[in-house]
Amino acid sequence: MSLRDPSYEPPSVSELQELLLKDRRPTGHVNQVWPNLYIGNQVTARDKSTLHTLGITHIVNAAHGSPHNSQWPHFIVHTGPRFYRDMLVDYYGVEADDSVDFILSPFFYPTARYISRALADGGRVLVHCLMGVSRSATLVLAYLMICEDLSLREAAAAVRTHRDICPNSGFLQQLRHLDVSMERERRRRQQTQ
Repeated sequence: MSLRDPSYEPPSVSELQELLLKDRRPTGHVNQVWPNLYIGNQVTARDKSTLHTLGITHIVNAAHGSPHNSQWPHFIVHTGPRFYRDMLVDYYGVEADDSVDFILSPFFYPTARYISRALADGGRVLVHCLMGVSRSATLVLAYLMICEDLSLREAAAAVRTHRDICPNSGFLQQLRHLDVSMERERRRRQQTQ
């Protein structure tokens, strides 16, 4: 971890892309990427049988929205609390576009807190978007950085062990800003101890 490595420097976006694109392999519709934390795509989000089999108790839809109020209707997954009303599943929706210009960072901390509470209560969390590689992966990486105190490089390596992910360059830049900020705070805390 970066606390033990004073020379840690957050990776550039191009270094992150290189790490994420190296040794790519198909990983299926859903993968457990951290204990009781899964990343999946819309196929998984709509497959109630699979959700039940996996024991999913909480769902984060990073492609939440309705076609009537969305400026990007082809990139949303039409589920919500009503879709899961016949299941014991808690739902959290994030209206996000998979665009390099979309600012996803305001959702980092609220989503991380939601995931953290769910896992602390013994839940199993599925974070999904349309394909399960960009928006959902970005939110999981942010969770690992914020709540598990991993650096961005560590979080990306941990998730890549289990799932092929590829957040867009705008999301990677936002994660990098989070990493820089968190590393600055770690160093400040170390100096005051």
